[in-house]
Amino acid sequence: MQSSIDKTDLDIKTDVLAELDFEPSVKVTDIGVLVNEGVVTLTGYTSSFGEKWNAVRAAKRVAGVKAIADEIVVKPSDSQHRTDGDIAAAAAHQINWSTMIPIQTIDVTVRDGRITLEGKVEWWYQRDAAENAVKHLAGVREVTNLITILPKLTPAEVANAIRSAFERSALVEAKKIQVETKGNKVILRGKVRNHAEREEAERIAWAASGVLSVDNQLSVAWSWALTEA
Repeated sequence: MQSSIDKTDLDIKTDVLAELDFEPSVKVTDIGVLVNEGVVTLTGYTSSFGEKWNAVRAAKRVAGVKAIADEIVVKPSDSQHRTDGDIAAAAAHQINWSTMIPIQTIDVTVRDGRITLEGKVEWWYQRDAAENAVKHLAGVREVTNLITILPKLTPAEVANAIRSAFERSALVEAKKIQVETKGNKVILRGKVRNHAEREEAERIAWAASGVLSVDNQLSVAWSWALTEA
């Protein structure tokens, strides 16, 4: 089996295209892939924002990928065309029906198919649930999540809670990650083995009560993952 260290840009491109083809929600023939020193650029277009999101997620799963530049353009088909009013009504309906989102805490604005979410919630999962509720709606071109989280813990308590969660996690190497807090902002530094671990570390940081923002500065070091194995 070829290691991620030995992968050339052509190898990574081949694997990304294969992963996109393996993802049933993505039409791989409409997406272009460029790779330069492990950095993947996705071009082309998708028929929905949800398809675009799934394409980026698929590329992140490929070993050897250091970073991703998302240049995919969303072009809804005629059958998926919706007015801004239709999209706003559908988005509000989806949010109101969600059991994970407090009632009347989220405001929805739509312009040219681009949804902006605003409001205040207590937990990151509620913020994330609001975005998940609307990003797969027909006609949506983009989702901007401006929902803020109400602080409940002190910065020191937030940092300790995140470190403890890292130590409990089977997916995160806690000793390789430094956690810093500035007010209710969390900064993650260090090295991780792949994008999945990087995203899991960020997810854990967001899950801490009162976190308003996460600056994920974790770098993906495939070579470290192999030498430490």
